[in-house]
Parts: sequence; structure tokens; C-alpha cells
Amino acid sequence: MTEAVGQGSTGNVLAAICSFFVPGLGQLVQGRFIAAAIHFVLAAVLWLVFMGWAVHLWSIISAARWKPR
Repeated sequence: MTEAVGQGSTGNVLAAICSFFVPGLGQLVQGRFIAAAIHFVLAAVLWLVFMGWAVHLWSIISAARWKPR
């Protein structure tokens, strides 16, 4: 069985759902460790200050739209 890869694939939908609950978790599921760390840290820091919701939303969209090279 071959899993679809790219925007709209099952993997990206799952990653977007993961990022909905924890910013960066979707990137981690996709194996993008540095991007996961950046999304998590930025969201955590900015939730404390302001605009954390924007980074959280960016994390969800990034996970959903990612295409492997």
C-alpha cells in the first residue's frame, strides 16, 4: 500500500491536526525536527507575550501544506 505524499495527503492532514493541539507536533510527525522546535518555541514564547495564536495558526497551515522534496 502506498501512502500519498504532499499537500492534502493523509499524512499532512494528520500533521495539521497534531499541530492544532500542540504547535510543532505536526512538523515533528513529519520528521521535520528543526521546524518543529521553531514552531513550538515561538508559539510558547509568543503565547506568553502576544500573538501566540498567529504562530499556532502558522504551524497548522505549515503542516498541512508541506511537500517533501
